[in-house]
Amino acid sequence: MHYCDIAPSHPIHGPYHDKEYGFPVTDDRILFERLTLEAFQAGLSWEIILKKREGLRAAFYDYDLDRIASMTEEDEERLRNNPAIFRNRLKILATIHNAKQVICFQKSHGSFYQWLTDQPWRDLDEWVKCMRKHFKFMGPEIVNEFLMSIGLLPGAHQEGCPVVQKIKVLKQNLEAFSA
Repeated sequence: MHYCDIAPSHPIHGPYHDKEYGFPVTDDRILFERLTLEAFQAGLSWEIILKKREGLRAAFYDYDLDRIASMTEEDEERLRNNPAIFRNRLKILATIHNAKQVICFQKSHGSFYQWLTDQPWRDLDEWVKCMRKHFKFMGPEIVNEFLMSIGLLPGAHQEGCPVVQKIKVLKQNLEAFSA
């Protein structure tokens, strides 16, 4: 069953499906949030992630990269005791590492978005190798869902889904703005 079959009228999945999933994203904070959510999702249902989303956002300072990158062992311990998030040590450490990596891309490419779009067209296997080279907690499913969720890989929506047209318009506007 495809996400488009279950999400549109669902109280938790519906808003994400209709307004975020597969839409082009250029904002580094939002890109990092999506990367983090996908990493935290490993082994869990997406619905649980969406329910904990606000807790994760608060725990990671609204995905402020500088604040996350400067987290200490005390911060890690605080996060591991925070019931509003998933207290998986490896996922917390991956988030801190990944924030540092995004900051490196901002310095070398101007933004995380620019780094992503500067990559030559890749199939999923190449993307996985690339992402694993730079980030922690990056398996094929995480990379695939991250890239689909931000509009860089196809497949987020079925062709007949009404959201597809909204995404096409946004991508055309983004391309026109970038030209």
